Amino acid sequence: MSPETASAVVKRLAAECGFDRCGVAAAEPIGRADYLRAWLEAGRAGSMAYLHRHFALRTDARNLVDGAKSVIVVALLYRRPQKAPTATGSAEPRGRVASYAWGDDYHVVVRERLRTMVDRLRELHDGPFDARTCVDTAPLLEREYAAAAGIGWIGKNTMILDHELGSFFFLGAVVTTLEIAPDEPLEDRCGTCTACLSACPTNAFPAAYEMDASRCISYLTIERRKEIPAGLAEKCGDWIFGCDVCQDVCPHNRRAPASREPRFAARLPCPEPALENVLNWTRDDYRAHTRGSAMRRATLDMFQRNARMALENHERGSRSANMIT
Repeated sequence: MSPETASAVVKRLAAECGFDRCGVAAAEPIGRADYLRAWLEAGRAGSMAYLHRHFALRTDARNLVDGAKSVIVVALLYRRPQKAPTATGSAEPRGRVASYAWGDDYHVVVRERLRTMVDRLRELHDGPFDARTCVDTAPLLEREYAAAAGIGWIGKNTMILDHELGSFFFLGAVVTTLEIAPDEPLEDRCGTCTACLSACPTNAFPAAYEMDASRCISYLTIERRKEIPAGLAEKCGDWIFGCDVCQDVCPHNRRAPASREPRFAARLPCPEPALENVLNWTRDDYRAHTRGSAMRRATLDMFQRNARMALENHERGSRSANMIT
């Protein structure tokens, strides 16, 4: 199978497995390794110490698989056509959950499809080859390889953007010893737009194309184990798990298609759990509500910390509104 034929076969299989986009990058060092090193040294990763480990693996796919020649990158939409209904119609204070965590755990869904794709590829390819699937847990900078593979460009909010798909999609990758013709990167189409930078409540973007993760609401509510600093907590609003603000305001998401994956449909208590309910969760409640969900990334203590924060912000907002009226 020639590299060009392999590319066509891989993309056909990716489509048959339900992926919304597929591209291929050469298995070579990423172009922004120096930027990543400087970013880490500047403390932009906050308390995410794991990002400092395995630097060589993160920046060169060949260190993940001996003899690797290609990185297949896929995208799977999770955007919902409209906001899901809440459990009740009451006006009780509610928190918000980032839309990527509304349904089943994307790690499981994307990995299942990737493994099916690789199995079918083995059936069609003459001779053995090595392949490792990666879905946000292996030390691989999937975003960098996605940009190299033409899935999208890295936008000013540091997320992968595409003028057709938008940015509400998951990435998965296969590092393989197969030689597959690589795709061309896409042109950056952010232009002069700075909507994402201006909309960030915590000013997590010190400059375009650069994020200070230690100020990001997603980091604060999901990755930070300690109490959230008061100055940042007040700006987190009602978010209790993740944040969608910089994606919601992006023009490229206005007409982006919705996900076709039923397992990403919202399930209760998403997308807006009642804050008092979360504060009263027992260990069993927490396990029941987060079972099979990406929300399991945050502990019960973190959820309740976030709920207290969101409730305080709600009460602070109510007092301010009353003073104005």
